[in-house]
Amino acid sequence: VQLQASGGGLVQPGGSLRLSCTVSGFTSSHDAIGWFRQAPGKEREGVSCISDRNGNVYNDFVKGRFTISRDSAKKMVYLQMSSLKPDDTAVYYCAAAWVCSWNQSLFDYWGQGTLVTVSS
Repeated sequence: VQLQASGGGLVQPGGSLRLSCTVSGFTSSHDAIGWFRQAPGKEREGVSCISDRNGNVYNDFVKGRFTISRDSAKKMVYLQMSSLKPDDTAVYYCAAAWVCSWNQSLFDYWGQGTLVTVSS
């Protein structure tokens, strides 16, 4: 399984951005695709995850602002981010696992990150 995150950039506070994760070599054993982020000087944290088993999962700090989705072929996973705050500034990664979890050790495959900067 290979993953590639894209769509990052500079956006003003309150703005929106959509991240994409391209999934190659999808297998049912890695149905869960998660988004994680790492802000400067902080540990990487889970943001959202999608799987047939778990549905759509969100961390509390993005509920109501971010929406995760994927296409029917399971080749693309999107993270629509709205009402962005400076605290959302981070490198965002997508990763694959057999189940959605904030336990990053369960994610066997990781894409390279895409930088999101929220600033005026």
